[in-house]
Amino acid sequence: MTKSVEYFFSIGSPWSHIGFDAFTELAAKNDVVVTPYLTTVVEENGGIFSRNRPEIRRAYWTRDLKRWARVRGKELRLEHRPELSDPTPASLFVIAAYLDGQDWIGVARALQHAFWGEARDIGKADIREAIVTAAGFDGAALLRRQADDDVQNKWSADRVHARDSGVFGFPSYVYDGELYWGQDNLPFLERHLRGDRP
Repeated sequence: MTKSVEYFFSIGSPWSHIGFDAFTELAAKNDVVVTPYLTTVVEENGGIFSRNRPEIRRAYWTRDLKRWARVRGKELRLEHRPELSDPTPASLFVIAAYLDGQDWIGVARALQHAFWGEARDIGKADIREAIVTAAGFDGAALLRRQADDDVQNKWSADRVHARDSGVFGFPSYVYDGELYWGQDNLPFLERHLRGDRP
């Protein structure tokens, strides 16, 4: 039987990047239909941007990211990153691909890797267009689509849905009314998908 998981993530979240492949592989293995929701940290639900955390917690966060990146086999460049613009507009490429029935997972993977694995400035339209084009997608078409009403409306609606679903950080997954926060919660999600509801 096909199962449905709501997937809340952010291109600007290193945890979303680290857990992305593990989640998509889990979904494929368990016959899951994934509905993506892209937004930024939901502060009204208690989410905290890393830049607003105390330095001692930021230091631990950095070490933990590196540990998990090694476990997941993901490239993660946290040091010596140039001044990068806001990666948020890259979400619009992913939304456009999803709405058009394209491989939104491939688009998201390419953009996340470029931002977190290579420290490329995906906030710049020409750079993200080149990245997705090199990955085999129509970057020019996605760039044109990002300003369209349906793309902008989903971007706005995704934030409202995340807030109303109790999401505060990324990645988060909702299955059968149960919220799982963090890529380290994937084992619990998989148990639930196989019938072990908490």
